[in-house]
Amino acid sequence: MRYFQTSDGVDTAVVVERGDELYDLSETDARVDSFRELARSAVIADRPLADLTAALCDDAPTIERSEIQSDLAMPVRADEIWGAGVTYAISQEDRQEEGGLGETYLDAYEAERPEVYFKATPTRTVGPGEAVGIRGDSEWNAPEPELSLVLLDGEIVGYTVGNDMCSRSIERDNLLYLPQSKIYDRSCAVGPAVALVDDPHDLEMSMTIERDGESVFAESTSTGEMVRTCEELASYFRRHNYVPELTVLLTGTSIIPPADVTLREGDTVKITIEDIGTLENDVIVV
Repeated sequence: MRYFQTSDGVDTAVVVERGDELYDLSETDARVDSFRELARSAVIADRPLADLTAALCDDAPTIERSEIQSDLAMPVRADEIWGAGVTYAISQEDRQEEGGLGETYLDAYEAERPEVYFKATPTRTVGPGEAVGIRGDSEWNAPEPELSLVLLDGEIVGYTVGNDMCSRSIERDNLLYLPQSKIYDRSCAVGPAVALVDDPHDLEMSMTIERDGESVFAESTSTGEMVRTCEELASYFRRHNYVPELTVLLTGTSIIPPADVTLREGDTVKITIEDIGTLENDVIVV
């Protein structure tokens, strides 16, 4: 199942894809208008989310796919977004040429404790079709495609696509600048859906950067390359931490464009994860 959220600027709705059909859950007696509400209801009813959804679909009208395309919004509006880093070999290998950064990232890759950091607030996050930002004071800007966990009270209830935008030149200047390279206006995107998947550690992932109608970068990988499990990362996020009701946790980047490829205003970033969908965002300078 995949859960989409739509908005016409006034009202919101949750649309679920079940098989080949789309069901509008906001038109049921339950009038579900957010994924948060749906996931919370499943916990209160002590029912698996998929079972509760199936029951609601029995009373929900079906709609055409074309009806939701222009109204797609962030599928989940998280209270906070966090990130996990150096969970793929490429993350530490890419920094081996960066002086002191190389040793630091290798240590994090091999350590028992993963890197877990704060990434974004709702006001710094965009959804499908909205523009992600690149900092005007950064010379090298890169998108980072990531499988992302949707957590309700710290427990995994679904998966989405995340783009952990990064000002790589600022990060490279000094590791203490990492928050500035990661946390800024429009620095994160999530969407297009929240999905229930059988195995999050066996999903194909790809990313393309398009400029003036042509691809300037394209690469693919698999979440099977991740050296830590989703449950492990969620566990470290919860440790000795205040956990908001609804959180998104990005699980680390598996694709990094080379230094000679930097985002420009007007570019389009497309990130696809198998069984979840394609997150597409244009780029603007902030």
